Order: sequence, then C-alpha cells, then structure tokens
Amino acid sequence: MINATLIERYRCPDHFAEVTLSGELSPYAGYFRFGEDTICYGQVASGSLGNLGTDDLWDAAATTTTEGAALRLPFEPEQIIDNLRFERYVANSHGRERGLDARSAVRSAYYIVRPMLPVQVRKHLQRWHLAGWETIPFPRWPVDRTVEHIFERQLASLLRSGSVESIPFIWFWPHGLPSCAIVTHDVETAVGRDFCRRLMDIDESVAVKSSFQIVPESRYAVTARFLDDIRERGFEVNVHDLNHDGQLFRDRDEFLRRAERINRYRKDFRADGFRSAVLYRNLEWYDALDFAYDMSVPNVAHLDPQRGGCCTVMPYFIGEILELPLTTTQDYSLFHVLNEYSIELWKRQVALVTERHGLVSFNIHPDYVRETRAQHAYQALLDYLTGLRSKKKIWIALPGEVNQWWRERSQMRLIGRGNGWNIEGPGKERARVARAQLEGDRVVYRLEAACPTTSDGDTDSLEA
Repeated sequence: MINATLIERYRCPDHFAEVTLSGELSPYAGYFRFGEDTICYGQVASGSLGNLGTDDLWDAAATTTTEGAALRLPFEPEQIIDNLRFERYVANSHGRERGLDARSAVRSAYYIVRPMLPVQVRKHLQRWHLAGWETIPFPRWPVDRTVEHIFERQLASLLRSGSVESIPFIWFWPHGLPSCAIVTHDVETAVGRDFCRRLMDIDESVAVKSSFQIVPESRYAVTARFLDDIRERGFEVNVHDLNHDGQLFRDRDEFLRRAERINRYRKDFRADGFRSAVLYRNLEWYDALDFAYDMSVPNVAHLDPQRGGCCTVMPYFIGEILELPLTTTQDYSLFHVLNEYSIELWKRQVALVTERHGLVSFNIHPDYVRETRAQHAYQALLDYLTGLRSKKKIWIALPGEVNQWWRERSQMRLIGRGNGWNIEGPGKERARVARAQLEGDRVVYRLEAACPTTSDGDTDSLEA
C-alpha cells in the first residue's frame, strides 16, 4: 500500500490516509524537495532530480494534489522515507561511497592500534579525520527531522483538502506523554567495566534506569556475576558488537560468521538489544541479527566515522528489528571532538527532538565520564532530564520498555464507536487517542481525554 508508512506512523484508520501515485516513476533516483526545507531522495513521477542534495532542487509539493479524500503524490512515500531511514541516499551524498570504506587499510590499521592509543592521541586523529563536518548540508545538524516533515506535510495536504477536519490516531507514547528519553552506556574497556557500578549509583541517585551494552569478546572479562549485578539493580544488559574491532561490517561473509556468534551471546546475556561498535552499520544485512531492537543508527552522523544518518527522531522497524535511533551527540564526541563540557548542545537537541514528540536517546560511556568535568556534565544532564520528567514532559524509560511499547502500539487499531474512537489491542490501557488538525498552515496534535470520549471531549493541545 502506498499509504503504509503513514498508517504505520500514526496508527490511524485506513480511510483517513488515502494516498495514490500521480504517475509512473522515473527509472532512476535522485534528490528533490517536498516543501521548502525538506530534502528527499528517490524516484518521482514528474519533475526533475538533482545529483546531489546541494543542487537547486525541484519541489514535489508543486505537483501534489488531492481528489476528494485522497492525496495524489508524485512519489511513493514508503520508498522516500525508507531511503532516509535506511540511509540509502548516502551512496549519492556529496559524491561519496556509502559510509567509510570498509576495506580501507588505514581504518584496519587504526583499529589494530586503537586500544593502545590514549584518548589525547585519539581525539587529535579523529578531529583531523572529521575536519569539515560543519559544512555538511544534509542531514541537518544538530538534529534532522526530515522524515517527520514528510509525514506532517502529507497530513497537512489531507486536512487542507477539506474532506475531514481532523485525523484521529493513536498517540506516540504511553499515557499521552509528549516524548520519550533513554539513557544507554556502551562499555568499551576494562576500565569502563569497573566504573559501571559507580555509574549505576549516579543514575539511581535521580531514579533513572539505563542500559549497559557489553562487548562479549576480547576487550575484557565478562562474568555472570557482573551481568547479574546490572540486572538485579533494575538496569538492562545488551550486546555491544562482538569484539569492538571496527570490522563487523567489513564484508558480508565475515559479518554472517560474526552475527552467528553475536546471536549466541544474546542468549547467554539474556539480552534483547544490540549496538555495533563505533556505530558502524549496514541495515541491509540486519536480517542476520536475532535481536528485538538495535541502537546503532545515528540521527545525524557528522561526528561519526561512518557518515549519514536516518533523519528521523522516532523508532522504526528494520524488518523484525526495531531501530531506536541515537538522536543526540555521544559524550566522547562532545568532550573530545567538540571540546565542550557544558550541556547546551544536548539541551538544544532535546528541544528539537521533543518538538516533534520523538525519542531522545543518549550514549554515555563509563570509559569517558570518570573524570570530574565529564561527571559534572553528565550529572547536569540527568538533572535536566529528570526536571522534564517531573513536569510530565518526557517519559524516561529503558530501551526494552520502549521496544515493548512500540511493538504493542504497532498492533493497535482505532475502532469507531458512535461519534468517537476506541483503541483495541494489547497495551490499549496505556494508549491515548489523539487528533491531527490544521491551525493556519501548521499541523497541531490534540490529545483526547484518557477515558473513552466523543469528539467533543476534553483535549490537550500539542503542536506538531
């Protein structure tokens, strides 16, 4: 169905999201716009395509029309959105090949000596490698919300047709909370492993539970007692790569061999989640991983060795795996690449993500928050997040809890009851009905009352 992604995102009844293709798609893909500031990549049924995202791009909004309650688009939304979420646009981005060359001799040599390099040396090498990141125009730094813009422009066009005044849907988060946040900790070295207990103390001091991603092989000893200690305190254990050598996605055959071992560690660790080392990834290979969810895809990857980004602040499915994108800058990049120890960038990213009711996700390494300045910055971040929680502006959850909710929500349905709507499906007691409406040219979301109501029930306004 051409409207599948719209229904997947909003869980609205099918007849509110009728979308058709306006013509035959071009035989090749390229860049275009859908609105003034929304860059897309894929095939179109009309208009011209650019070779680069920096070109003067044709705007598909100019040929978007409505017929009754149906929206006619000159592109397939599922293809365009997946090209972003799966980073398929990267092969054509700035004329570069996809990501970092996986067979690079320089990269292989770096990861051989990396464990022996002190942070002071590594950060200078990484600053040199990342030089010019500020000039990359797409994805948009510091948070890219292109996927959200595409969805909301479709809603706006449907509402502007006048066939309906509002579109009912199932709200994104439990109990009508505006947004969600998760805190994760990748444990890279034995020093980081030994700091995990202290890091749990810091998290617990503000009643935050987080996940710890553990490297199964080569880096440090992993005992059953260590893993049990994390779980018994209410934290979460996930698998972090295989041996953190940066070679997981070097070639398909090697990946499959490693994936088999990684999947065995999932069972040994009793883990549901995965994150690759250094956020290296190839989402087309993820069908070999036996995990419920992954956390390896950055929203914007300007400060990561593999460039790109999924351009969304919401979870999304990669086959059977739910992706929980990393939507904020990692602590290492903040402290050692940007040389910042304030939380102003993190606060700016939180604001941009929550403005679209998204998932705010952090990766804080026990290896890099041991020093006093870093600990103070992390404590300030926790205080800021828990302040938002106390104002009921955010749900701070474990990644596994987000995975459970998002899977339950993906199976829920809206059923008409009189003049209102009821939600059916597992987990419905935590779900809320919302409506998308137009105010001027903006889509605004309004939550209905927690109990079943008619369309005249009390509502809370939340701007899209």
